Amino acid sequence: MKKFEFDVVTIGSATRDAVFKSDAFKIITNPEFVTGKALAMDLGGKIRIDDIFFSTGGAGTNAAVAFARQNLKTAAVFRIGKDVSGEAIKEEMAKEKVNADFIQEDEKLPTAYSVILEHKEGERTILVFRGANENVDEKEIPWTRITTKCFYLSSLSANLNILQKAIDYKKSAGALIAWNPGGSDLKLGLKTLLYYLKNMDIFLINQEEASALLNIPYEKTGSIFKKFNEIIQGLAVMTKGPKGVLVSDGKNIFEAGVFQENKIVDRTGAGDAFGSGFVAGLLNSKNFRRPSSEISEENIKYAIKLASANATSKVENMGAKKGLLTKKGFEKSSRFKNLTIKITPLKNDR
Repeated sequence: MKKFEFDVVTIGSATRDAVFKSDAFKIITNPEFVTGKALAMDLGGKIRIDDIFFSTGGAGTNAAVAFARQNLKTAAVFRIGKDVSGEAIKEEMAKEKVNADFIQEDEKLPTAYSVILEHKEGERTILVFRGANENVDEKEIPWTRITTKCFYLSSLSANLNILQKAIDYKKSAGALIAWNPGGSDLKLGLKTLLYYLKNMDIFLINQEEASALLNIPYEKTGSIFKKFNEIIQGLAVMTKGPKGVLVSDGKNIFEAGVFQENKIVDRTGAGDAFGSGFVAGLLNSKNFRRPSSEISEENIKYAIKLASANATSKVENMGAKKGLLTKKGFEKSSRFKNLTIKITPLKNDR
């Protein structure tokens, strides 16, 4: 029986992306929308598109490519349809040297598809057809034949059975579990997710999501981390968009800004670039040791630098994967050498 050995196995979504950019798209302020803003265009009009770009996306494939480019032996678990879009995703995985033995093919649903309407300043609205992503099946994953140092979980379409299987694997084989949940996962609520969060080694989330999940005001980051530290054994990582990131190891808060972009071209996949870059940075940092309780300050600082550099490089390029850094590219770049990281003791509020 075949035995698999990997540094990272990613589990998440796979999509075919189409990005449409137009100067005709307008951003308007409207309190009826959750963000307070909307992307608008003439109703009934014919809108000129200035640029169009096709690529593959989905957090599962985006993260897999990021890990592979960091010289980590990587496999990806995702579900596609038996169609042209699915073939394009498989071809890209082969090109990026991501193991494709665990890819699932759906007999009924087509590959997921995203239409990304992008404003000239880089802000965008994404239209999502979930397709085969809804049916990723934990029963089709050969858990007993996988050997990996780390599982990187992204959007799971609220399939908690996958989380449970990963936790069972962790308890038997000692692998780290990192989770960057999707919207459908977070909608399950803290009460439902509490058990699973207690078993995460690395939990990645943005500030808006953290505030909503914990029902704590957005600006009270200390209170947010105090709550996370009560329920997460490992690292809590909270991104703040262009304002940077906060990371807690249960004792200290690590705070960093971002590497300045030369020009923002496309923000699609920036969160995936950061999350996978952070975990790749941990795995590739000097003297890295498992379990998560033994992750050092130097491990965390290296991870923050790589994550920030990866996200910055990505937004300067079109598509969810173009711009993701190679290990050599990151280490040789003078641009990404210095990033101020402040370390302070964890307090109840900040």
